Amino acid sequence: MNALGQLVLMRLRMLMRQPEVLFWTFIFPVVTSLFLGLAFRNDSLGPVRVAVAEGPGAPALMAKLEGVPELSAEVADEASARRRLARGQLSLVLLPGVVPEALVDPSQAEGRTARLLVEQALAAPEDAARPAVVKATPVSEPGNRYVDFLIPGLLGLSLMSSSLWVVAGSLVAMRGGKLLKRLAATPMRRSQFFVSYMLARAGFAMAEVFFFCAFARWLFGVPMFGSYFTLTLVGLAGALCFAALGVLVAIRARTEEAVGGLVNLVSLPMMFVSGVFFASGNFPSWLQPVIRALPLTAINDSLRAVMLEGASLASLGAPMLVLAAWTVVPLLLALRWFRWT
Repeated sequence: MNALGQLVLMRLRMLMRQPEVLFWTFIFPVVTSLFLGLAFRNDSLGPVRVAVAEGPGAPALMAKLEGVPELSAEVADEASARRRLARGQLSLVLLPGVVPEALVDPSQAEGRTARLLVEQALAAPEDAARPAVVKATPVSEPGNRYVDFLIPGLLGLSLMSSSLWVVAGSLVAMRGGKLLKRLAATPMRRSQFFVSYMLARAGFAMAEVFFFCAFARWLFGVPMFGSYFTLTLVGLAGALCFAALGVLVAIRARTEEAVGGLVNLVSLPMMFVSGVFFASGNFPSWLQPVIRALPLTAINDSLRAVMLEGASLASLGAPMLVLAAWTVVPLLLALRWFRWT
């Protein structure tokens, strides 16, 4: 029994000395609960967000909707309202007409509630028995579906994950195999070594972007309203940014287990808050400046703007500056603190 006890203690000590075990056991559940709790916090139910498309009859519809406390109504142009509906920022878009048309996303749970509230608001008291005052139209055309919102976010997540894991993991493996120590004895400059990693990652990212676009187009019919050239440049900028972060993560790590915990620590918070699976607007307003400054938010917003809105590279100034900052600063820090052994 004494031998068994010592073996159990040995195993427990080995587990506690592995950073990835501590991360997945203690940190990951807390981080997940924290971010998802902030995104879907159990506050008192707020008003359902709807938009009335601009056009004749919009002021009259707004006058009726504003009298319903459960609705938060606004006037917006139809194209913008449809995009916000697809992103989950609106529950319903009302198009003026003889019989107003309500655009709803079938994947949104609040869409049905919004439609019922709008019908009640538009029904005259004598018409309360017949609710057919609004024509409900599920939004299913490409560009205005949840899958159209999801695909650019998954592409951004893929660029981040592959860049961080490939770059950081290979650097640590080379350090553990003493290959970095041998390279340090060559005439190679440190900057050349890092740039070679980033350029190789950029070349692989081009294939990643093309494959993802072809897959989404073929299987889900996801449209491309912008330029494939612009989308490729945005993807390259994101890949270079996360490759620089991968180099910074691996500057001192000696084992693959240690670098795995560091990569997860960097990537998982962004995966939750940067609008991959749901709009980042679900988080509190005080957190929005931090979210906007994250590289994954910048790449996701840029990819969606190009694919779903036809944005040009010149119109993406702010997110491109964020990506540039997250590329240059980690690379400079890595050049200063990187260890070959």
